[in-house]
Amino acid sequence: MARERIVVGIDVGTTKVCTLIAAVSPEDQLEIIGAGITPARGLRRGVVVNVDEAVQAISASVQKAEQQSGFKIMSAFVGLAGAHITSANSHGVVAVRRSDNVITDEDIDRALEAAKVGNLPQDREVIHVVPRHFVIDGQEGISNPAGMLGRRLEVETTVIAGAQASIHNLSRCIDQVGVGIDALVVQPLAAGEAVLTTAEKDLGVALVDLGGGTSDAAIFIDGSVAYVASVQVGGNHISNDIAVGLHMPFAAADELKIRHGYALSEGIEEDSMVEIASYDVGDDRPVSRRELSEIIEARLDETFDLVREQLGRAGFQEGMPAGVVLVGGTAQLQGIRRLAAEIFGTPVRIGTPSGTFGLVEAISNPAFAASVGLLKWGLVQAEEFGADHEQGPLGRVREWLRGFFP
Repeated sequence: MARERIVVGIDVGTTKVCTLIAAVSPEDQLEIIGAGITPARGLRRGVVVNVDEAVQAISASVQKAEQQSGFKIMSAFVGLAGAHITSANSHGVVAVRRSDNVITDEDIDRALEAAKVGNLPQDREVIHVVPRHFVIDGQEGISNPAGMLGRRLEVETTVIAGAQASIHNLSRCIDQVGVGIDALVVQPLAAGEAVLTTAEKDLGVALVDLGGGTSDAAIFIDGSVAYVASVQVGGNHISNDIAVGLHMPFAAADELKIRHGYALSEGIEEDSMVEIASYDVGDDRPVSRRELSEIIEARLDETFDLVREQLGRAGFQEGMPAGVVLVGGTAQLQGIRRLAAEIFGTPVRIGTPSGTFGLVEAISNPAFAASVGLLKWGLVQAEEFGADHEQGPLGRVREWLRGFFP
């Protein structure tokens, strides 16, 4: 009897750690059989600042998922975020090796490796080399050159890199938990797997992941990622603004944002009030919903403006044909879609992860787009390269990924 195929994703964010375990059905559907969601510790703005605290938080998340599923996690696809992540366009070219000029997987690997080699500073490390299209003897727009004839193979890629120290610190934390890493996956790319349609990726779409410590963006065009950027503003900054502006504890401000927050102050009556907690226990007081929304709107204005500026610097000044898709915990704020549409000048929708079944009730919201996307990322790689997701390390997947994602 065939062993059950398993895919595991660990999404390590500023505010939460989410470990998901999925069983793969014979029809390649993902059934969530374990979910461990715990508060994050030891991270700031997407990067590890305290290894011991981060290990404890990740370990607690992993143990919860293992207990719920009855499965011992040996390895996982791990999400990576932070303002240190950047992208650049790169070009690789090689001569086809076979005497009959048939292009092989080895030629493709060498072309991608050539694209990865560049003037990368010593403190930076390549995470992904994503092919946008190939060129054979001057013929452009080829998506998969394997088996075709040619003498010269070129590839246009998007190279995504991060700070070596940040990457190694996260990897060290995962290792100390006793889990192997099948691949590190930049979180907006993972989220794209969970919420974007093929049509959106082909036409051109911007995905904005509004996390707790950072807001990460990715542009997809012609079915592939073309640009990745990050700004050091996230949902925690909104909560902090509320805490400072309304003179209340951070935890209470965060809860107030979640329960009563609205991204647009326009249309809210001045006399609409809500009770808020103060620093003095039992001394609750009323505050205007309009004032609360003005605080939230001001920070979101700044966040979206910063993201728009980043995209503009990369040459994406005009609105994307398929618009903008918002994910992340902050994307659940009421009114945020309308505010984002006004700032970006393009249609906006909220992305909710789909395509899974089983224990999905707790993760069926934008906050878990990257978490679900890690599972889909792993499944797609296995399908494309014939890897078996057996219990234990995903050996063949890892072997392929090492060539692309060091």
